[in-house]
This record gives sequence, C-alpha cells and structure tokens, in this order.
Amino acid sequence: MVTSIADRLDARIRDGRGGEPLITYYDLGSGERTELSAVTFSNWVAKTANLLQELAVGENDVVRLKLSQRHPGHWVTLVWEAACWRVGATVGAAAQTGRVAALIVGPDWSGYETSTAADIIACSLHPLGLGFADELPTGVLDYALEVRGQPDAYSGPPPSGSTTAWVDEARSLTLAELAEVGAGEAALRRLVRPTDPWSTAKAALLTPINTGGSIVIAVGDDSAGLSRLYETELVDR
Repeated sequence: MVTSIADRLDARIRDGRGGEPLITYYDLGSGERTELSAVTFSNWVAKTANLLQELAVGENDVVRLKLSQRHPGHWVTLVWEAACWRVGATVGAAAQTGRVAALIVGPDWSGYETSTAADIIACSLHPLGLGFADELPTGVLDYALEVRGQPDAYSGPPPSGSTTAWVDEARSLTLAELAEVGAGEAALRRLVRPTDPWSTAKAALLTPINTGGSIVIAVGDDSAGLSRLYETELVDR
C-alpha cells in the first residue's frame, strides 16, 4: 500500500523508468541547467536522508526549511523536502520561533549562527553540487561536504503514513495526504514557475512523482528563454 511519495518514487524506479528525466532545473539568468533522473534524484534524497539520520533527525522531528522560502524551486530544496519525508521528519515551512531539530538555509547562511536549531546546514546551491569556497563558522555545516560521503541507499524504517509531513501557516498535511496530491492527473511534462513554498512543492515535486510525470522548473526573468523551453524541453502545453 502506497503511503508516501518515497513509495511512489521507488515504484517508478522498479518499473524501469528510473533513467527518465524527473526534474529539469533552469536558471534563465545564469543559463544554469541541471537535470535529475528519478534514479539521480532518489540517490540525492537517500544521501540526505542518511545525513539526517546521522544528525539524529527522524520521525516527528521538525526541520525548518528556510531554503524553501528563499529558493522554493531549486532542485536542492526539493531534495531536502523529499529527504525529510523519507525519514518521517516534518518540513516546517512556516516561521518557527521554537527549537527545531535542524535548520536548512541557502548560501545566505550568515546570521543564523544563533538559531534555536540543533543543527544548521547551509547549502551553496552550486550548479555542480559543490560546497562553499570559504570555510563556514563553527555550528554551520556545509551540506555538500556532509552529504558527499553518505550512502546512495537509505535503509531506515519507513515512517507511518499518519506522520505530519508539512506544516505552514495555512495547512498541516500527513505523509499519506501528500501521496494523494495530484493523484489521478495525467502524467505530463509540466513547466513550473516557483512561487510560495507549498505551491512550488505541490507542482514541482508532489505532482510529478504522484502522477508519473516530470517537470521543468524555470527561475529568473527571460520571456524569450522561457518560450524556448516549451520546444527544447518538450513541455506539454
């Protein structure tokens, strides 16, 4: 019985579709293009889930994903969301004032050193997945360095479908409820323009995995470049 998007992602790979594109990320301003197949995305998720496990973050722990507020459509953000759900942690997309198990931030990590999080993890968002050029201060972990040596497979116990998976100011959803988002829709290749954390997670992560489709995420302002993506990436109109 499917109770999470982890199950659906695993099923996609078992069905022989693991090598097909799942997420294609474009930064129209810089020209960056990153494509992740289901297998590659799953490997990143497994590595990140193992990192969470190493940091003793697990089922029902809250991970404050500041990254989803600043960079909702970046592929690294989507990896973190899926990794939290893999271990059963709650993605906290709302403003959090109390103590949380981990705080995930982007390149703009400065100022979070006094956070109430047990662990602060900074993501460089480098196009090639590299870390920061300069050493980070004590108390701030470099995601790229920490995740690199983690196993490509996650063997921890599956969390309960009733586990709270997403919390923001407007909603609280369980893992089982996330597995139903978009279910029944056509398996299309959609273009996604990131907006708020929930709308982006719904369109760029949950819907393609739950439907068997794929997505092209485009950030930045370039109307001509955006129009070209429909043709070059074979986006369904």
